[in-house]
Amino acid sequence: MANVTVIGAQWGDEGKGKIVDWLASRADAVVRFQGGHNAGHTLVVGEQVYKLSLLPSGIVTGTLSIIGNGVVLDPWHLKSEVEKLRGQGVEINPENFAIADNCPLILPVHRELDGLREAAAGAGKIGTTGRGIGPAYEDKVGRRAIRVCDLAHLDALEPQLDRLCAHHDALRAGFGQPPIDREALLNELREIAPFVLQFAQPVWKRLNKVRKAGARILFEGAQGVLLDVDHGTYPFVTSSNTVSGTAASGSGLGPSATGFVLGIVKAYTTRVGSGPFPTELEDETGQRLGERGHEFGTVTGRKRRCGWFDAVLTRQSCAISGVTGIALTKVDVLDGMDKVKICTGYRLHGKVLDYYPSHAADQAAVEPIYEEMDGWQGTTAGARSWADLPAQAIKYIQRVQELIETPVALVSTSPEREDTILVRDPFVD
Repeated sequence: MANVTVIGAQWGDEGKGKIVDWLASRADAVVRFQGGHNAGHTLVVGEQVYKLSLLPSGIVTGTLSIIGNGVVLDPWHLKSEVEKLRGQGVEINPENFAIADNCPLILPVHRELDGLREAAAGAGKIGTTGRGIGPAYEDKVGRRAIRVCDLAHLDALEPQLDRLCAHHDALRAGFGQPPIDREALLNELREIAPFVLQFAQPVWKRLNKVRKAGARILFEGAQGVLLDVDHGTYPFVTSSNTVSGTAASGSGLGPSATGFVLGIVKAYTTRVGSGPFPTELEDETGQRLGERGHEFGTVTGRKRRCGWFDAVLTRQSCAISGVTGIALTKVDVLDGMDKVKICTGYRLHGKVLDYYPSHAADQAAVEPIYEEMDGWQGTTAGARSWADLPAQAIKYIQRVQELIETPVALVSTSPEREDTILVRDPFVD
């Protein structure tokens, strides 16, 4: 059987949580491989609503859930999220949950630096979640990170603290802040260490064992390809690689392990925070999409910007990430519209482009070229087969897959797990 890698093919918030939850019920292991607790997945299972931002979505179904080494881990948030889910009746223990012992930690100093930078950036604000994700990745690359395995050796942490403080104290001084209180930081780490260490292990080893046993592994991405630090709308991006290839390096398994790459694609386009957005609608239509789609961030509660479906961006994301098939979500938000539009290209300084340029000034200057289609008056909400969909909705879905040059593998028609039309099973070779 094939493994499956799930990624967002737009700017995140495409409805990955529901799809991962749906797939996780059939997987033997679910792995988060990048990002931090800025992800935000909402799962609706019967009457229960679960909001996750760090834990893999499989934890709700009792599936073995793993946080890979590509994730940056806030240990205090981890404890809070685990306790919240346990309060909802979810079983979380070392048998069904593991953390890579080489995961870098997000420290209080990272959160503080994130906030200080954004406050000072003025017009240059990127729109981070303020959770310390970026500064933690910087320390990882700068080789001064404190990692999960260090929690078992806190008495030998002085050399690493020297490197960490040499960097951060200089930055903090520039913002008029006092140096890091090393003793207070150590005390906080000593207090949280036992909770984290009960789950810590070399997860690459456990995953190799799972894989050799023929189990099905689901790799769960966070954010979306358009927020990838290399391939996204730089600098308005996240601090990690969100493309499917990261599943290999962020979990400790080789590139052949990623299997079927399922790109989650919303039937329209949204983004949170600052940055270019060619098809953004700052009118009644955009407001309608936001209201009908309940477009508020799971993590931050921030209102999402809304616009028409952008086939150029999605085609580019699918190509860069090697997407095998897409899961199209939130088609029901378009129900009842007289006309719907799809962006099929851009105009930039008199030239027509079939790709999204790399430079921020060009990204901001492109003008979308639209194709207009008739909408549909029936409802797609809750549909579980093609026969349940209005004919014009089917035409829209078919046109989307033609323009992005990637087939539709499934269609999600509500937040409920079972309201899904399966075209091609990602778990079957």
